[in-house]
Amino acid sequence: MPSNNIIANLFVTLFNTEARRKGECVVLPSSKLAMEVLKTLQHHNYIGEFEHVDDKKGGKFKIQLLAKITKCGAITPRFKVKKDEYVNWEQQYLPSYSRGMLIVTTNQGVMSHHEAVKKRLGGLLIGYVY
Repeated sequence: MPSNNIIANLFVTLFNTEARRKGECVVLPSSKLAMEVLKTLQHHNYIGEFEHVDDKKGGKFKIQLLAKITKCGAITPRFKVKKDEYVNWEQQYLPSYSRGMLIVTTNQGVMSHHEAVKKRLGGLLIGYVY
């Protein structure tokens, strides 16, 4: 029975495939949020190219891996974060200040917590990667 948390499934698949040193992985099912998370990961060079394949069953992503992910995961429940609270969450999820990023969904879309801090936005934490 596949998990219905698409984001958790995405992070687990990325992590496990990276751990096995594979060059690409397929994640199903897909969602708009998952697409935005992938764009954010790609923007920060954690993953390479990815494509969305519509298989009429919920869709899937084919993702090129760059062996840049040491650890990643979904954050559940999705905690609300105020714009000045990211430091606390960084300490909880990231190994050091300069490594990795939290992935946040804000009213301006999905972005890294670094961008959210610059734009002075709060949001919901959905995952972390380093």
